[in-house]
Amino acid sequence: MIILKVNGAEQKLDVDPDMPLLWVLRDVLGLTGTKYGCGQALCGACVVHLDGETVRACVTPVKRAAGGSVTTIEGLSPTGDHPLQRAWVELGVPQCGFCQAGQIMSAAALLRKTPRPSNDDIDRSLAGNICRCGTYTRIRAAVRKAAGLPTE
Repeated sequence: MIILKVNGAEQKLDVDPDMPLLWVLRDVLGLTGTKYGCGQALCGACVVHLDGETVRACVTPVKRAAGGSVTTIEGLSPTGDHPLQRAWVELGVPQCGFCQAGQIMSAAALLRKTPRPSNDDIDRSLAGNICRCGTYTRIRAAVRKAAGLPTE
């Protein structure tokens, strides 16, 4: 039995401890906002927070999260009004939308550590998140907007 908090709620899971956290979130708990992209921690679609730090859920065994706290895109703001989520909508960031949950979760971790990031901070922090549609300039603008900075 693995016990962890997911989006603030304690979960008792009877799963293989080596099962990737991504499959626990999506298939066991039904939290499908976190996406499967590459399965090799290369694209960033599966980024979630584990005890406040970003992890790639596709390669993180659930046993690593035992006793910890996981936040998914669904838990970032139960009403979808986190400043990043609002900025994403206001600036029309998503095209296909597939990578966006991972992008937002990486950006949220950045803003928690660096509330007023430079463009270089944003680019470095989100460099591991691939957007197949190429909306990088809109992503950067949305992070800046959420931080209260000019969107350029």
